[in-house]
Parts: sequence; structure tokens; C-alpha cells
Amino acid sequence: MNLNHVTLPSRDVAAGAAFYRALGLTQIVESLPRYARFTLPSGDATLSLHLTEVPPGPTGVEIGLECEGLDEVVERLRRAGISIASGPVDQPWLWREARVVDPDGNVILLFWGGTVRRDPPWKITK
Repeated sequence: MNLNHVTLPSRDVAAGAAFYRALGLTQIVESLPRYARFTLPSGDATLSLHLTEVPPGPTGVEIGLECEGLDEVVERLRRAGISIASGPVDQPWLWREARVVDPDGNVILLFWGGTVRRDPPWKITK
């Protein structure tokens, strides 16, 4: 299996699309007002926004985007007018993290995990 696509609910796809373009994603599909899809700067995964009439509300779900040079990425986003909800801060699990919230309240985790992302010192071995 390969996680290669995530769809987020949106009450305003155009506003959400502007946010994700400012975040650094490349928009590849625009079918306003109902749908937009993006590629990320690296990897094969895509992310889309789909119009919903029901407010998404807090779900507890976060989308994680790994960013080498996290502090520089966060500073670029601040200069672009994106509000940083938290961080960047070093975590006990050895990641450096920041969070932003899209116009619909979806939480995006921006992080740098480096080699410990997949191979932390406490990784289960068989």
C-alpha cells in the first residue's frame, strides 16, 4: 500500500486553494466551486479540497508535510501572510514541528523528522 492522496472538506474551495498555493503546493485541477487538487513539491502524493455544505469542524486529524529547512519554510509562510498556529518547536520524539490551520480549520503539521521519522531509536525490530 502507498498513501498517495488525501481529500479535505472545504466550505470555500477557492479560498482553500489560495491557501495551499501559498503553502507551496502546485494546483493541478480547478473545478470551482466544488473541487481543487494539488501536487506537493516532492513525492507522488496529491491533496484535494472538496466542497461540503456541512462545516468540517475539528476532527483531530492532521495532515503532515515534511519540510527540510522547516524554520525557513515557516518564515516564508509568515512573510506570505499565513498565520502560524504553533512552532516551530523541538519535540521529545525528535521532530521539529509547526502547525498551520487552513481556512476551513483543517490542521496541517509542518515538520522535519529527518532519519528518525521512519527509524526512531525506539523503533520495533523483529
